Amino acid sequence: MNTYVYTLGDALYINLTNQCTNRCEFCVRNLHPGVGGYDLWLDKEPTAQEVIERIGDPSKYSEVVFCGYGEPMVKLDEIIAIARVLKEKGTKIRINTNGQANLYHGKNIVPLLEGLVDVVSISLNAPTAEKYQEICHSIYGVDAFDAVLDFARECAKVIPKVVFTVVDLLPPEDMERCRRIADEIGVELRVRKLME
Repeated sequence: MNTYVYTLGDALYINLTNQCTNRCEFCVRNLHPGVGGYDLWLDKEPTAQEVIERIGDPSKYSEVVFCGYGEPMVKLDEIIAIARVLKEKGTKIRINTNGQANLYHGKNIVPLLEGLVDVVSISLNAPTAEKYQEICHSIYGVDAFDAVLDFARECAKVIPKVVFTVVDLLPPEDMERCRRIADEIGVELRVRKLME
């Protein structure tokens, strides 16, 4: 079965795609077919309407998270369509992303999220373009890193909460450099365990 809506704790997660512009060394996809006992590899990508119908009443969840077993921002039109319906019901919405959406879509898409998204969580995971590419293997090469930082800057203008995340595998000096980057841009930094 295609699992494109699933719960973890009191949050609802939406898995729109398995496509991703990165091939991160530490990605859970390298080790497991899913998380929380769910198989998240999709035979087909869901439509916005299929997701909306599967969600039902969102009021029982603390938040709805576009996360997926891929990069959710690849499916921007679906995110916007689903988020509009959820926002009408007062739902808190978070997007977990690698921050490469503007590169992928060839334009600044952040203004399209204004008023629809409460939290954007962006995987940073490295303090320099070279280290980022070494760890994350973006299809965009070393250009990806600066694009991720620019995406965060744009998000900080219109999204209520923006967070950089780094996995806890980073050496302390890299962690500190990532913290400084977050401070300079004016966003939070969260260290996450590898399997989160």
